[in-house]
Amino acid sequence: MHDYRWMHEYCVNRFGSVEALEARLPQPASDKKLRALSDDRYLSIMSLRIFRAGLKHSLVDAKWPAFEEVFFGFDPEKVVLMGGERLERLMQDARLIRHLGKLKSVPRNAQFILDVERGALSGPAAAVKTITPKPGFSFGALIADWPVTEIVGLWHWLAKQGTQLGGLSAPRFLRMVGKDTFIPTDDMVAALKAQKIIDKAPTSQRDRAAVQAAFNQWHEQSGRPLCQLSVMLAHTVNH
Repeated sequence: MHDYRWMHEYCVNRFGSVEALEARLPQPASDKKLRALSDDRYLSIMSLRIFRAGLKHSLVDAKWPAFEEVFFGFDPEKVVLMGGERLERLMQDARLIRHLGKLKSVPRNAQFILDVERGALSGPAAAVKTITPKPGFSFGALIADWPVTEIVGLWHWLAKQGTQLGGLSAPRFLRMVGKDTFIPTDDMVAALKAQKIIDKAPTSQRDRAAVQAAFNQWHEQSGRPLCQLSVMLAHTVNH
């Protein structure tokens, strides 16, 4: 596997200058901002990611104001009270994307967020034993405090505890809220395969651990956030 210096030089040569490269790189949100983001915004963004999956993003985004209306601004305390009959009625609302499974995911993920705050879940992965719900604990605090050196553990935990957050939905949701993470896009997977880190898309925990280890090494070498390394790596493959 190539080191960070190689990756940086490749990308600078590709874009023509350090300045051109830096202009393309995302910035993760601060831990303070992640903690300050309210539960309703976490639920809204989580739901937006779920509805975007497999659909044109602009189509979903154009309909999102109607989703905000019918789901009470995504207030988890209100959404969790929505029963099956009400969700069935939403299937008749032409303003929405009428996918029953995804509609049902909203109150289920509202309960998930509330369970995190109440300490009602089985507990985070071993990597975050120190993240323990206590008075004033929030879903945002869990997202903020989860170490980026174990970010694939957060993907797995979100997919296991939440609803419809498997595949790339968990890492894409995290990127949307600003949590530092890499995302195994097609280009990134191609680059990882070229460097012989994996030989297929990292869906297994073993392959994800291998990718995490590679990113941790580049992170240590560069001091850069994972999201920037992810974008840089994706640009090391030919287009």
